[in-house]
Amino acid sequence: MRQLKREIHMKEQVRWIYIFNGIIIMMLLGTVYSYSIFRKSLEEMFRIGSAESGLPYMVALGFYALFMFLSGKMIERFHPRRMMLFGGFLVSLGWILSYFASGVTHLVVTYGMIAGAGVGIAYGVIINVVAKWFVDKRGFAVGLVLIGFGMSPLIVAPIVRSLISNFGIMNTFLTLGLAYAVLIPVLAIPFRYPKQNETDGFDKIQNVSGDLNSFTTSEMVKSKRFKGLYINFIIGTMIGLMLIGLTFGIGTDYVGMSPTTVTAMISAFAIFNGMGRPFSGWLTERLSPLKSMLISYGLIMIASVIMIISQGRMPVLYFVAFAMFWFNLGSWLAIAPTTTILFFGAKNYSQNYSVVFTAYGIGAILGVLTSGVFIDIVRNYSILFYYIFLLGLIGVFVCSTMLKDHSRNTV
Repeated sequence: MRQLKREIHMKEQVRWIYIFNGIIIMMLLGTVYSYSIFRKSLEEMFRIGSAESGLPYMVALGFYALFMFLSGKMIERFHPRRMMLFGGFLVSLGWILSYFASGVTHLVVTYGMIAGAGVGIAYGVIINVVAKWFVDKRGFAVGLVLIGFGMSPLIVAPIVRSLISNFGIMNTFLTLGLAYAVLIPVLAIPFRYPKQNETDGFDKIQNVSGDLNSFTTSEMVKSKRFKGLYINFIIGTMIGLMLIGLTFGIGTDYVGMSPTTVTAMISAFAIFNGMGRPFSGWLTERLSPLKSMLISYGLIMIASVIMIISQGRMPVLYFVAFAMFWFNLGSWLAIAPTTTILFFGAKNYSQNYSVVFTAYGIGAILGVLTSGVFIDIVRNYSILFYYIFLLGLIGVFVCSTMLKDHSRNTV
């Protein structure tokens, strides 16, 4: 028994390198969430509206989801380090090529397609490697490594704004691309899958049943629970990405705060976004996917009511509401992978979650398009928050009707 504990302790120390390095890489990949800081400068430079300026962001999130899906099988087939290097190469290449952009169409290709594809590949590798090493606490571990992605704006937002102020937006693209070209390959060096004997002790600590009731991807997509999870993931990410993209504009134009104040708040919001991930991963395992989703929708609707009542007159209420919105986007990015494991098992996790994650891409496209329409056509932020509240109600209805049955043969 003492020997087993000693072996587990040694393995415990080894596997945490994947959390540490994964958080840093996720922080670099998560620069995509700081796009709202680029957006105003791009609108002025290219003389475009909000809907057009949101296109690179929308395409980046769409390709991020698409290439996580396309790389699902490749992650199992090829060494994770190679996949990570390839993803990192695309990310840095996309940022560097954005330096040469002469219009928003160019940015759609470089920032949106190339960098977005790289983010999806590298993101999928990190989640899959961490899930395989932490068989005893997958939800918490995956949520923990995702802190980096969510808290990226905490570090990146002030740096990016400083770079834009001192060197211009195009030089900022180049600087970030060159930095990523060095940092991501170095941090990817340790990444590999565990050998069988390297996780044996951990499945004795906790009863890990993920592999005993595993669904193939074809079985999964036929189940009622998959449809419920998929629809809810679309709604959750649509709400979060729509509001993250509008955070800066709402703070300055609707609430009337200075750009400096809003940028500082965005850094604080990133903390809530990051903390939502391990907390919600843990909560989903501790309670159930259904309960964690209902809690998330409850918070979203409360935040919407706060913004409706405040009418943009109180910066404090803006901070409270958007802290809740950012927290809940982080929550869904942990709820979805944890639910995929709990519902459909760990054996085919990388392929199954790559399919589930396409919902993120749909949510991103719908969210960014909707936000552009509200700014350019509706021009009324109060109506936006009624719309968010309605989406929350729809999510509660879907949860209540499609996620109650936990039998394997539910279709």
